[in-house]
This record gives sequence, C-alpha cells and structure tokens, in this order.
Amino acid sequence: MKASRLGAAACLAVLMAAACSSRPGNSAFAPSVTPVSASPIDAVSAASAPAYIKHVVIIIQENRSFDNLFATFPGADGATTGQTHDGRTVTLKKARLTDVLDIAHQWATFVKEYDGGKMDGFDQIHFGSGNGPPAYLFPYQYVDPTDIQPYWTMAQQYVLADHMFERQSSGSFIGHQDLIAGGTQIVPGQSLADDPSQEPWGCDAERDTKTSLLTSDHRFLKLKGPFPCLSYRTMRDVLDAKGVSWKYYAPPFTYKSGGWLWTPFDAIRAVRYGPEWQTNVVFPETKILADIAANRLAAVSWVVPDKRNSDHPGTGSNHGPSWVAQIVNAIGATSAWQSTAIVVVWDDWGGFYDHVAPPQLDYQGLGFRVPMLVISPYARQGYVSHTQYEFGSILKFVEDNWGLQRVGTSDRRAQSIVNAFDFTKPPRPFTPIPARYSRSYFLTQAPSYQPVDSE
Repeated sequence: MKASRLGAAACLAVLMAAACSSRPGNSAFAPSVTPVSASPIDAVSAASAPAYIKHVVIIIQENRSFDNLFATFPGADGATTGQTHDGRTVTLKKARLTDVLDIAHQWATFVKEYDGGKMDGFDQIHFGSGNGPPAYLFPYQYVDPTDIQPYWTMAQQYVLADHMFERQSSGSFIGHQDLIAGGTQIVPGQSLADDPSQEPWGCDAERDTKTSLLTSDHRFLKLKGPFPCLSYRTMRDVLDAKGVSWKYYAPPFTYKSGGWLWTPFDAIRAVRYGPEWQTNVVFPETKILADIAANRLAAVSWVVPDKRNSDHPGTGSNHGPSWVAQIVNAIGATSAWQSTAIVVVWDDWGGFYDHVAPPQLDYQGLGFRVPMLVISPYARQGYVSHTQYEFGSILKFVEDNWGLQRVGTSDRRAQSIVNAFDFTKPPRPFTPIPARYSRSYFLTQAPSYQPVDSE
C-alpha cells in the first residue's frame, strides 16, 4: 500500500476529527498538522473510566514498526509493498521473528527514511548503529503472523491501534523517556535526541557521558547536551502529587558484570537519588508476576523485558510474545482483571519499513508508527482503532483516570486512548492467551544481564 493512500484514508471524518494537510513535498519535514480532537463518545468514555479502571499496566516491547508486525492484519492500515528512494515498488518479505538483524534507528535514520513525507528512504540505511554495511531492502519485511500469534490473538480479541506514533523517532533512550514524560525538552527549543554517549544511560553513567540535542530549527547537536541525570517533570511527579501508587519493573542492574541498567528513571535525578529508587523501581522485572499473584499491583505499572524476552532484532529469541502473554494471563487469572487496562506498546520502530507518513506536530515529530494493543474487560472487542495516538495519549489516559495534573508535554495535545474502551457494556470474562512459553519458564529463567537495547 502506498503512502499516498494514507492521505485519502486519514482525511475521512470517521478516522479524524481534524482536517488533513496536503501531502508534504520534498522538504525535510512535513507541515504541521492539527491533532485530532475528542468526540462526544470519547467524552462519555473519559467520564466513565475512573469508575472502572483501578490499574494501568504499560508493557513495553522493542523496535518494531506497525507494518513489521501487523502488515496483513484484517481491517488495519497495513502494507505489503513499499517504496524505495529510486521510485521502485518492492514487496515486503515475510520473515521469522528471530531471523532479523539490528538496523539503524536513530534520528538521522528517521530523516533519511521519512524523506520529507515520501517514506521512500528505507533502502538507504545501514545495519548496526548506522556504521555497518548497507541494509538495502532488508528493512522491507514483516514478521510471519504465526511467530507472533499471542499479539494477533490479543488484537483479535481486544483493541489494535494502527495509528500510534512515536513522540520522536530516535534511539530507545528517548522512547522510554517519552513513555514516562511525554517529551524530553531540556530548554525551550532543545530536546534530547538519540542515546547518551556511554552506557549505562542515566545518573549511573560515567562522568564524561554526554547527550545529543534536537533543536526547533531541526539541527542535530551531537553530544552537545547535558549529562543524562535530569530534572524535568515526569509521570512520577503527577502520580506522587495525588498519592497514586506506581512501579517500574526492569531487568537487574549489574553494570560491573557486563549488564546495563534499563529504566528511564535512572536518568531522573529525584528518583535515582531518592527513596523511590528502592520502593518504586523494581528489579528484576519478573517480580511483576509475583506482585500480580499477591494482589500487590500498583495503580500504574511500567514493565520492560529482559533482553532474552525482547522483540529487539538480533537477539535470536522468540520469547517476546509469550512474555507479554504471560503478564496478561497472570492479570486475567486474578480479581484485578475486572479493573485493569493493559497497554502493550513498542518503544521505537527499529528502522523497519512503515508506509504511513507521520504528521509533524512540532520539531520532535511525530515519529514513525509503532503497534499498540489495549487489553481490558472493557476494551472494545476485535476493534482496530484508527485514531491518531502518540505516546502522550497513554499518559493522558492515566492522568484523566486519576484526575492528575498534566505533565505538560505532548499529553496536553494528545488524544487519550480512552476511546479504546466501551464502559456501557459489562466486563468480559478473561480467556487465556495461548503462548509457547509458560509463566514458570520466565519465573525460572536466569537474567541475561545484558542491555535490552544499546541504541
């Protein structure tokens, strides 16, 4: 499906409440697009949500574009062909989840692939962190649905969002920051981009570690940013202000033995050097399964996988879909199911082809599409949401559900994911998601002590 077909589809009133801009030309970035606004149905859902949703669990996976995982999903805006920089139309190759290599996915990659909205530069990037051999047509692929059946089962039973966009297409450090803060602005007109110069990322980094910046005039300032121990506002601030409980589950920190710390809150000074580092940031990530079973689920939880259970290309692992399924199954087996919303989202596109040109709302993005699943007894059944979402949409749903203040970043403009729910119908009983690997497999699995991503 060509990118131009999205322009017609996106202009349909049934999909967007805002008017569409014309297709961008050859400039580096598309013109600004007004965010979609809430419909009356959304307003009803938003008013009802707090009465039903007591827990939100945000499960974060790695490095997949929407087309890479859901190219052929019925009713979704997927594609099985793509455009190259020299005007060719190529067929996306069906691939195994494990038979992929890591390809560049930095800000420079986004600019190259996006190509002023033409979405035809995916054959001009490289393997690795951008300094490997040319990838040519490698990014033009989609995963065999049988390899990711748990994700497809969740999409078939609940909600799949096919217009969830990254806040900014950059490295994983930014994606994870955006999922707790909605943006990475340091000063007006300057935001963090890509990854810090050394691992681990955050306050535990070596003293000479630097960050890079993106400016409002689209300049990339490599390693001109501050040490990655930051003080901007995050969801931690608005949750704490209202006394709403939260936890962030991440793989263990054993940097000296070769691993990396993998939680964005390591880069937030008030958390890293405060009591919440011991109480709210939880290692290892598998403890969420014990907390669910013991009825200790916080109001808001984020969960990051071990590298072995990540969808990150190049791991050689097919554990990711089962890891996600077992968290969902654990919740479904308890009374918490009746009051929980589970959001599964991928932190960035991983460099893979996607045919939808992201609207450019500001100098940070939006970035490329990533998949999002919404699972809940109140989630619409077998529903593909074409609403324009961004990472701030998840934060906005949390803020509205508990009557919190805004973080004050992209959450202010974003469309909440509340329209993925239908609170006029009784809660649906839970049906377990079939998965190749069992819950006990993950509970007995030794940590890899490796970074989930290093780019």
